[in-house]
Amino acid sequence: MQTDESQSTLNSPLGDDKTKGVNLITGDPRKAIIKLSGPMIISMLLMTFYNLVNAIWVAGLGGDALAAVGFVTPLYLVLVGLSNGLGAGAASAIARYIGADNKKYANNATLHSLFITIGISIILTVLLIVFLKPILLLLGAGNTIDLAVQFGQVTFAGTILMLFTGVGYGVLRAEGDAKRTMYAMIISSVMNMILDPILIYWAGLGISGAAWGTVISMGFVSVVLLYWFFVKKDTYVSFSIKDFMPDKTVAKSILGVGLPASAEFLIMSILAGIVNGLLVVVAGTDAVAVYSAGWRVVMMATMPIIAVGTSVITVAGVSYGARKYENISIAHKYSIKVGLIIAAATSVLTFVFAPYIAMIFTYTPQSASLAPTIAAFLQVMCFFYIFMPPGVMSSSTFQGVGKGMTSLMLTLLRNLVFIAIFAYIFAIFFGLGEYGVWWGIVAGDILGGIVAYVWARTYIRRLRSVESSD
Repeated sequence: MQTDESQSTLNSPLGDDKTKGVNLITGDPRKAIIKLSGPMIISMLLMTFYNLVNAIWVAGLGGDALAAVGFVTPLYLVLVGLSNGLGAGAASAIARYIGADNKKYANNATLHSLFITIGISIILTVLLIVFLKPILLLLGAGNTIDLAVQFGQVTFAGTILMLFTGVGYGVLRAEGDAKRTMYAMIISSVMNMILDPILIYWAGLGISGAAWGTVISMGFVSVVLLYWFFVKKDTYVSFSIKDFMPDKTVAKSILGVGLPASAEFLIMSILAGIVNGLLVVVAGTDAVAVYSAGWRVVMMATMPIIAVGTSVITVAGVSYGARKYENISIAHKYSIKVGLIIAAATSVLTFVFAPYIAMIFTYTPQSASLAPTIAAFLQVMCFFYIFMPPGVMSSSTFQGVGKGMTSLMLTLLRNLVFIAIFAYIFAIFFGLGEYGVWWGIVAGDILGGIVAYVWARTYIRRLRSVESSD
């Protein structure tokens, strides 16, 4: 049994021009995961921190401005998901061709990623600009519609920048260059934090200033990426038009991971709506406030685990392309081990400091009463951290080998079946209220992680049996 990537190596060897990153990802999978994860953890944590800072600056404009951003956020998150998804698709496809010792096909996949990004960006920009107002009204923008349109028009004018940076990061990750990915993400986040107060208040642009800060920072990073790819040309893969051959198989390889990975963000948004609805029914709007505040902390605490999962996509992709299926098994098990160590550390820290973390969100007299409940929520979520790595690393493994629909199915099961059902049973059937919703999230995460782990180990064993029979 040969993969498409391995078959394509016959007439197109990789050559002796491997970069340090390529040597890393084609070597020991344990070392590759550690080396790739470190920079990604730093950059993801900084981007999460930026989002928190951005919300604080916008809050200074008043409740209507904050609400207007809130109405645009669901559409923005769709783009974020698409950007990350296309980046994952590009990383997976390119890494598989690199693993298969086929630089020409890796270059071709890189160019396909670029052209796909440009095409999708043009279509989405037109649709979002033309239909922005009716969509926002449908989402309930109401008397904040003018502010929401102001913010949205500038934000979505930069659609191509957002998607291109996501794919650019994916290209760099595919060849093991996590450090430059980190540098680019840090530049974007720091620029954004600096520009926001200047544009919002000093330049007097108000809510539009927040959007311009994001667009300008993404534009600057895009220029940096273009310089690395087209001027400096010191990346392993290249955007050489002579290597471009329109190929449905290559496009399918990218989109087969990219689109399902993007859809996973939509599924998580749907779950958030279900959880909010349950909380309102069983405990009122204060329960939603507790969940909203506490979940920001959960997202920051789990970023290192997600960063390790991102590194698995590259390592699994390279190993699959090289038909070194034992390395996929090693990467899967080792990444879970690393993830569990991180989860244990963050769980202990969160449990101990939960009352103090809760004070960050309850510093006003109006919100002070929520502090004990937020602390209790965070202490329950400590168990969520611990059982998260098996699911994340298993989904990332499937993305790496090109099985994006399997990863999407696992996300669907975990979020819209297991978590949603357990949250309903615990909160309503057993009458545990908002605590039941929290424990339902944990229980669904545990079951989802077990299913994902078993599914991944079964698939890897099947691959290894093929390897041993060759």
